Amino acid sequence: MNKKGLNRLATSLWLGNLVLILLLAGGWYLFNSAFPARAGEVEANPAPILMATHPPTWTPKPSITPVPPPTQRPTITPWPTPSPGPSLTPWVTPPGNVREIGRSVEDRPLEIIRFGNGPVVKLIVAGTHGGYEHNTIELADEIIAYLIDHPERLPAKSTLYILRSLNPDGYDRDLGVEGRANANNVDLNHNFPYNWKPDWSRDGCWVYRPTTAGTGPGSEPEVQALINFIDEIKPAALISYHSAGLGIFPGGRPDFPDSILLAEAIAPVTTYPYPPINTGCDYTGNLTDWASNTHQIPSVDIELTNHTDTDFDMNLRVLQVFLDWQ
Repeated sequence: MNKKGLNRLATSLWLGNLVLILLLAGGWYLFNSAFPARAGEVEANPAPILMATHPPTWTPKPSITPVPPPTQRPTITPWPTPSPGPSLTPWVTPPGNVREIGRSVEDRPLEIIRFGNGPVVKLIVAGTHGGYEHNTIELADEIIAYLIDHPERLPAKSTLYILRSLNPDGYDRDLGVEGRANANNVDLNHNFPYNWKPDWSRDGCWVYRPTTAGTGPGSEPEVQALINFIDEIKPAALISYHSAGLGIFPGGRPDFPDSILLAEAIAPVTTYPYPPINTGCDYTGNLTDWASNTHQIPSVDIELTNHTDTDFDMNLRVLQVFLDWQ
């Protein structure tokens, strides 16, 4: 090869190397543009990585329906309730304040407790249905004990008589359905001599045991004793306590307006239904109808809430209205 050929070869090799160098430099530039940080290296201030996340779930609080205020009943200034309860035994009464007005079929005493000596006479009768409505007797005992502890609660104008148990034989026999009638199996509240019937429809009436109205109006010694006592004292108003749950019944068939007025005065201080619940029972020969229609005595039958509780606090309010009435 001559000198001229060598020069051409050298020039070709130089150009080839230059092209190779340019290709390598271009490849290096493209590589670093695509992958700025090589494996094992960390950027000094990497951009934060934003990850798609679900927004937090928000559960709204349940809405609260406002509770309307209870219907307000007319109120009276209540008497203080003894705490924890009456301190004296009901039968520890001042001398001369207990009187026996008669005897039951089984010769148990019918005892009346008297409070006060005023001209306006009131009467409370409990225990007509003996042990079946024993809570009425227990309520009478609580009222007696309360008035012994709080004699100032009796208005000066008043005399109050309380017959705690008209049917002591039934009370002694059973504190349940077997204790409703007297020892002659007579329902005493069907034996009074007004609208008396030898039998009555049992629809809507008490039917747990067979009972009778007696051999005639006023046939039972317990009823006779109470009639004689009422004829003697001539009360200005009367409450007959029973149980359970039917409300406040004004005496009178036909309606006796003064009994209705007494019921309307008492109802607002109680939760007892008034007008009372009508079960359809034919209430023949009962005490409050007899007192209202034959003696014009304003009378009410008050039914306690159930057969166990005395509703003592509520019946203190009843007592206050009763004593202040008329």
